[in-house]
Amino acid sequence: MSPQPFIVADVMTKKVVAVLPGAEFKEIVAAMERWKVTAVPVVEGEGRVVGVVSEADLLLKEEFHDHRLGLVEQMRRLDATAKAGSRRAEDLMTSPAVTVAPEASLPQAARLMASHHVKRLPVVGTSGTIQGIVSRSDLLKVFLRPDEDLAAEVRSDVVEHFFPLSQSQVDVRVDAGVVTLSGEVRDSTLIPLAARLARAVEGVVDVRCELTAQGRT
Repeated sequence: MSPQPFIVADVMTKKVVAVLPGAEFKEIVAAMERWKVTAVPVVEGEGRVVGVVSEADLLLKEEFHDHRLGLVEQMRRLDATAKAGSRRAEDLMTSPAVTVAPEASLPQAARLMASHHVKRLPVVGTSGTIQGIVSRSDLLKVFLRPDEDLAAEVRSDVVEHFFPLSQSQVDVRVDAGVVTLSGEVRDSTLIPLAARLARAVEGVVDVRCELTAQGRT
């Protein structure tokens, strides 16, 4: 049976640094510095995520510290100037927070980060309570899978599936995440598809396909 694809719950950090809506500015800065994070979820009640405070939100206070804005610029940057004058998480946070479900795929999480220009996402369950946090570095953890695990998955999911009659003549080698498929197969039309699916195995960096059709050189 093929392994299940990695999901957010597999790579997320379960220990989450969060603050309450009433947390003061300096308290938030201290938490970020202590735990070496660039953003913290804001939670209330039983852990329901209501927003996120990032370094960018906090730096607005420094940006406007000695810079007086004209009326036009104030109107254009109402949200930024409001945050610059705030000192509690509930006023500093970006809300609603961009979150992801624990069962979401890693590509889904990556697309959310890219589209919303964020570096980390709170992971919330169906009730909205926080279960963890996933960062860009967490999504890269799949590339730390051992080469032998990748080889075994490529052989079972790709080679044995597409080339059941000639699988003994196919060699699967993996070096630093790069898969090399070599040998002879009966159906040459399946070679491009096999290479594409091997590349889709999570943790594979690249694929070198040297498969040829039987009877051809």
